[in-house]
Order: sequence, then C-alpha cells, then structure tokens
Amino acid sequence: MSAAGTITADEASERHDRQGERLRGRIAAGFFLAVICALAIVPVATGNTSFAFYLMLWITLASALNIVVGFTGYLPFGYVVFYGVGAYAAGICYKVLGWPIPLALAASGAAGICLALLLAPTLRLKGVYFGIVSLALATIVRLVIANLPSEVTGGSMGLILSSSNNPTHSYYAMLIVMSATLLCVLWLAQSALGKALKAIRDDDGAAACIGVDVPRTRMIAWLLAALFPALAGGVEAWHTNIIDPEYAFHVLITAKSIVYAMAGGFGTIIGPVVGAAALLGIDHLIWQKFPLINLLLLGLVIIALMLFLPRGIVGTVLKRRPQLRRYIA
Repeated sequence: MSAAGTITADEASERHDRQGERLRGRIAAGFFLAVICALAIVPVATGNTSFAFYLMLWITLASALNIVVGFTGYLPFGYVVFYGVGAYAAGICYKVLGWPIPLALAASGAAGICLALLLAPTLRLKGVYFGIVSLALATIVRLVIANLPSEVTGGSMGLILSSSNNPTHSYYAMLIVMSATLLCVLWLAQSALGKALKAIRDDDGAAACIGVDVPRTRMIAWLLAALFPALAGGVEAWHTNIIDPEYAFHVLITAKSIVYAMAGGFGTIIGPVVGAAALLGIDHLIWQKFPLINLLLLGLVIIALMLFLPRGIVGTVLKRRPQLRRYIA
C-alpha cells in the first residue's frame, strides 16, 4: 500500500474512533439525563425521598472515586476523609460561624480541595503503599477533629444542626452535587485530560515520554475526586442535622464507595451509577425482607458479584460483547 493510502486508512480509522467516542458520549449523557430527571421528580411523585437521597449520595461517592481509581489507577483507602472534612466544614461554618447554608456548603467543597492539596505528596506513592498511607491519614484527621475544642467541633459527640433542617432543599442540593459529578466524569472521559489520565494509569513513564505533565495531570484528578465527596458530606450533614466523628470518618463509607464502583465497573462512565443503584436496591430489599441477616446476605451478593462479574456489571458486559463498546462507555 502506498504512503498516501496508509495515511488515508489511518485517517479513516481515526475518524471512526472519534465518531464512536462521540456516540458513546451521547448515549452516556442521555443515560445520566434520564437518571437525573427520574430522581428530580421523586419528591413530587412519591413524597418519600430517603432511598433516593442516599442513592444520589452513593452515586456521587462511587463516581468521584472512579475519577481517581478508574482514570489514574490510585485506590485511596482513606477516601472517607474528604467526606468527613466536608461534613465538618459545613457544620462548623453554619453552627459556629453563623454562615448561611449555601456558603457553608461551598466551604465544605473548599475544605475538601484544601485537604487534597495538603495530602498531595502522598501521590508519589503507588499501589498498596498509597492506599495504606491514605487510610492512616484519614484516621489522624478524625482524631484531630474529635479532639478539637468541643465548642468548635462538638468533641467526640459531634455537632447537631437543629435549626437547619429542610429535607426538600437538601434533597435537591444532593441532586445538584450528583449531577455535577456525573457531568464532570462525562467531560473527563471525552477530554484530552481524560486520555492523559488513562495514559498515566497504563504507564506513567510512557505518558511522560509523549509529553504528558504527569504530576499536574494527576493532581487535577485528585482535586476533582476530593471536591465531590466533600460537597456530598456537607449536604448529608445538612440533611440529617447530625455530624458524628465516628460516622463521618467511618471506613465503611470508603468500603461502600469502592464496592459500588467496582460492582458497576471501574474505568467505565456509567458503571458506578449502575453498581450503586443495583447494590443499594438489593441492600434495601434484603433489609426489608430479612433484617436480622441483612449484612450476611448482602455480603454473599457482593462475593457472587466479584466471583462471576470480576470487571463489574458494565465491564463484564463489554468484555463478553465487544461490539457494545461502540455504544457503552
């Protein structure tokens, strides 16, 4: 084949890839829009927002975690630290400083970003070392907050935001946070930044050789992954009116975020949404039918998922039906 023919074939292949990428992006955007619209009408349609609120919370946490795990390959076992700091930042700004709720929620996101910058040196570590160090730092932050003066953080008893309760407003605030998270993931998957992150995940040395600024690119993903759980923590604190150091920094929040994202498929756009909805729905049904053995049955479901769908629901479907890659991202 001539050089001109080779170039033409390469251009045709590249054009086909771009078309497929745009198609996957449109389908994912349509899926996200359907999820957002369905959740937006829950308060009007049912009047019971509890399940939907926590579904949005876990979709946010799982999708934000996917930014740092699925796109960069970093697994922070101490991921809960951003959620907890966001909750406390919102509570302190509202109850102690007397800020209005919107400013307090903005402060929760700012606190998450500031903490991510403070913990940024840990990104030099890799694999299990990074995970363990992040877990240790989350424990340290929890102890520091619990031992601050009680008039600031409430000490070991936490804070009660009794006059702030507004379930409907906090519900829609969580909807906004979830929507922003999904839009960010969708943008990231389609952008040059997302491609650079995936290159770093696969081989950071090779990515640096082709001109990717590895530390800067990785830092952007780290900050985005910290922003959304911090905002979610602030909104959840407003919704429940209670901030407890044991719950706000509980390792189970990290564990559930990992499990839900993994159940859908790390590295996929819609996977964490599918995984969170599936497992939270199963957990809800099991709790209603078998409350005494809820955790046992849920654990068995998770083990079955890991054994039979090791790439997650979406990841396994794409592996077994490669032709669907044109439509599912």
